[in-house]
Amino acid sequence: MLKWKRSLTVLAMTALLGTAAACGGVNNNAESTAEPAGTNAASTAAPSNEPVKLRIMWWGSQPRHEATLAALELYTKNNPNVTFEPEYSGMDGYLDKLSTQAAANNAPDVVQLDPGWMPDWMSRNQLVELAPEVDISKFDEKLLAGGQLDGKQYAVPLGSVAFGMVYDKAAMDKLGIANPVNGWSWDDFFTLAKESKSKLPSGQYFTLDYAGNYFMYSAYQYAKGKGQVITKDGHFNADQATYLEWTKKFEELRKEGLVPPADVNASDKENDPQMDLMAAGKVLFRYSFSNNLGTWDSIKPGAYALVTMPRAEEAGGWLKPSMYLSVSKNSKHAEEAKKFINWFVNDQEAANILQTFRGLPANKEIATSLEASMSDLDKVGLGLLRATEPDGQTWSAGAGGWTNFIDKDWVLVRDQLSFEKVTPEKAYEQLKEAAQSYEK
Repeated sequence: MLKWKRSLTVLAMTALLGTAAACGGVNNNAESTAEPAGTNAASTAAPSNEPVKLRIMWWGSQPRHEATLAALELYTKNNPNVTFEPEYSGMDGYLDKLSTQAAANNAPDVVQLDPGWMPDWMSRNQLVELAPEVDISKFDEKLLAGGQLDGKQYAVPLGSVAFGMVYDKAAMDKLGIANPVNGWSWDDFFTLAKESKSKLPSGQYFTLDYAGNYFMYSAYQYAKGKGQVITKDGHFNADQATYLEWTKKFEELRKEGLVPPADVNASDKENDPQMDLMAAGKVLFRYSFSNNLGTWDSIKPGAYALVTMPRAEEAGGWLKPSMYLSVSKNSKHAEEAKKFINWFVNDQEAANILQTFRGLPANKEIATSLEASMSDLDKVGLGLLRATEPDGQTWSAGAGGWTNFIDKDWVLVRDQLSFEKVTPEKAYEQLKEAAQSYEK
């Protein structure tokens, strides 16, 4: 089980990488205030040489933790009056913990946020405006957009990543199962699954049961040309025919033993070194982001490879900001926090430490400087990003107020599907009904 840490102690290199996959749990009772975003009175005090301890919170993998801790140490070395109280973990439970702290006006000064959470956090006035103290002049406008509200920048993107798949190449080669290639289709995916049946030993499966997975279904619906599951203006847009097609394909895989039994599938915990089913060698495929290969490789060197998300009439994958960094509204050291963020995202020395553990840096000059010295593994990740760029789907955080629908309602139906407690038809009706309370 991942434990929260509050130490700068160097840790062992064994854990899995936290992905930037969108959501953990959420607390809709999180802090709400009538005070306009960015008007925190405490934030107006200019940085000084007075001793300051900044609390900073992020999720991720062991390599990301170690790189971030090293960067914090360097910042303190260069700014002796600033020390840090880091709080870091894997993705599971991260948002619940952060939301609880925010509700108690006790959120850390600096917080890492998933792009999918930004509409809610900004609309709830929980963040401080970053510009002009944080220089965003070298950032891609498309990546900046997710951290903006009413023309103000409340969060700065840390990197860009591509949404694709990771597969156990070593296991597939050993079993005589063909490797996928960039540009493959969903038809190829399901055909390969069925072709692998006779080659998979007992207890090993082609992929996870993604029948009720929001993000994988979103990729499928995108590929079918049906758009986002939730529209930008806040309407339920899961296409019924496409949803039934997807869930019934996984129903077939379930019956053929090509995805794990429901109890095994439910035990999978991404980012958990003991419970991630791919790390345990039980599945060959799972979704991944382009910056994750290094961590997979640290578990089983040379075993894993990346491939684009399968496509249909359109591409299935997309490019997205990996995550954002913000200053919480209740910070008593907002100006020092903004000064630190500016260094974190714009300083070459910081970039040399942080590398691509949060994706290819969003600062274009920093990204160019790192590309020249990338490791072979990072170049593979960059290859997935470049393969997705030409016609990848346009990522959007979507409308605010839907986080609970994705993290709670959709997950409930997912489990019912996996345990075959509902039919695909009934699952769709349940989602459609649940969506009514979120629609504007």
